[in-house]
Amino acid sequence: MSWSSSDFRPSAEVFGKNGVLEEQKSPRFKKRETQVYVGNLPLDISEEEIRCLLKDFNPLHVHKIQNGCKCFAFVDVGSMQKVALAIQELNGKLFRKRKLYVNSNRRSPKRTLDVTEWTQELLGLEKTSGQGFARTTASTQLVPKASVDPCKTEKPRTSIFAVPMEMRGSFLALLLRECFRDLGWLATIHSVGGDVGLLVTSIVPQTPFFWAMHVTETLHQNMQALFRALAEAEEQQPYLHDSAVRRGTRCLAEYQLGDYGWAWNRCWVLDRVDSWAVVTFIDFGQSATIPVQSLRSLDSDDFWTIPPLAQPFMLEKDIWSSYQVIHRILKGKITGALNLELHILKFEEFK
Repeated sequence: MSWSSSDFRPSAEVFGKNGVLEEQKSPRFKKRETQVYVGNLPLDISEEEIRCLLKDFNPLHVHKIQNGCKCFAFVDVGSMQKVALAIQELNGKLFRKRKLYVNSNRRSPKRTLDVTEWTQELLGLEKTSGQGFARTTASTQLVPKASVDPCKTEKPRTSIFAVPMEMRGSFLALLLRECFRDLGWLATIHSVGGDVGLLVTSIVPQTPFFWAMHVTETLHQNMQALFRALAEAEEQQPYLHDSAVRRGTRCLAEYQLGDYGWAWNRCWVLDRVDSWAVVTFIDFGQSATIPVQSLRSLDSDDFWTIPPLAQPFMLEKDIWSSYQVIHRILKGKITGALNLELHILKFEEFK
């Protein structure tokens, strides 16, 4: 199976055609060419403090984004000349004991999402016999052993981990009811078995739990259909009104696919605190905190006919100690299901 570039329209372009959003859709956003990216900001910094940081360049608008433990901002300084000056003046500067990363907001082709490249790489890795599958860097944490009697046999230690709330059947049933109006997905995902390739999308550090896409022909077809639909719809979907963002809202927000760049994807609002929304990206098992004004409407059932692309798993004999495995494919086998949570499958990687 192969794909052409016409099958996948890149959806990482947030600002519409030619990099510009129509003003009536979101007057807060301007041209990329006049924006500067400011990264590694303190989590508690306010937009006013960011303005003060760039006061020498007369900022027109500040758009702060907080994603988990990361905080950054896009600042419109009005001209490309000021962008260059801001980079020269502030990049690498220490601010509250943090080294700022300041760069142009013009994304290079290398970092712009190309869904065709991503899915073709998926297919190539799936068909490769053992080669090309990344080896996880996760390993069991070792505790220094106290000196013991050599005649005594040490019993293996068994660690017990609580199932993360977002992986529990009760939570997923609620999500499926509100987003997909159908619980059938929970009944089918435990049927996966045998040798598999898993594209890891999210992990729970220091536990064996993770989210991954089971790499199959059906996955490729669903990804193709979903990404094409979102790419065609992203510019037409209006930004949500402030009053419409509340727990249970189905919407569209940006998700970063590692080195492949940013793309608009389906999400569900878990909670809201002032001007921030806590959302879960349905197809990646990943949660994030993002500004309310950056959410687009996606309430039509037409966008929710394809079931979630990722599902929960747990490592059979290991725990995660590194994020480097995210967006890589692991090859292994399904060894069973978790007691009482049969939708969480146990996975053992081939070494």
